[in-house]
Amino acid sequence: MTAPVFLTDPERPPVPGRFVLDGPEGRHAVSVRRLRAGEEIVLTDGRGTGGYGTVAAVEGKDRLEADITEVRHEPEPSPRITVVQALPKGDRGELAVETMTETGVDAVVPWPASRCITQWKGERGVKALGKWRATAREAGKQARRLRLPEVPGPMSTREVAGLLAGAAFAAVLHEEAAEPLATAVLPESGGIVLVVGPEGGVSPDELAAFTAAGAKPYRLGPTVLRTSTAGTAAAALLLGRTGRWS
Repeated sequence: MTAPVFLTDPERPPVPGRFVLDGPEGRHAVSVRRLRAGEEIVLTDGRGTGGYGTVAAVEGKDRLEADITEVRHEPEPSPRITVVQALPKGDRGELAVETMTETGVDAVVPWPASRCITQWKGERGVKALGKWRATAREAGKQARRLRLPEVPGPMSTREVAGLLAGAAFAAVLHEEAAEPLATAVLPESGGIVLVVGPEGGVSPDELAAFTAAGAKPYRLGPTVLRTSTAGTAAAALLLGRTGRWS
């Protein structure tokens, strides 16, 4: 069993020696996971730095002291994989973020496509975005990631087109596409941006905007996946083909 991972303040990455973990993460370590002196632990800033060591002492309900004996720095992934995820219904958005984070996606961009039943507005949108970010954080810890995925605010179709225009490889998953993603020529570096549409599909206007920005439509396989699972399946395919899973 690998050591559990806890997050430090991004501005205070772990360093060798005695390191104090407190606040919500300290409470999780002490009161929820009930870690005790001598147990292994990993602390990360979520930006690629990880401190490996053992629990030295616990105090109260939310304070833990760790002896960090090794610090590792994980390089930026290459190629970087961003998934633009159309907003699914209910809690399927969190499911998509969770599984894509566990798989290894580097960024998940919420996209309120025209055919999305769910639309983020006002306080509801703020709350929903917070849930996506919390899900990415917890899934990243569960997956023992040192570099957590970014979850920016929702992007409009025009903004997504701009993201696609700057990518080394831009793709839109589309069930009627002729070319399979499995045979697409992929870059060795730079950014890969993949668009996953809503249950009702990407609209003709949206597809036209994306293809004008340099993206091509691709299909995954003979079956039609739900929007909450398509991104994970596509990401796994890309991670394997680019060598990031080798």
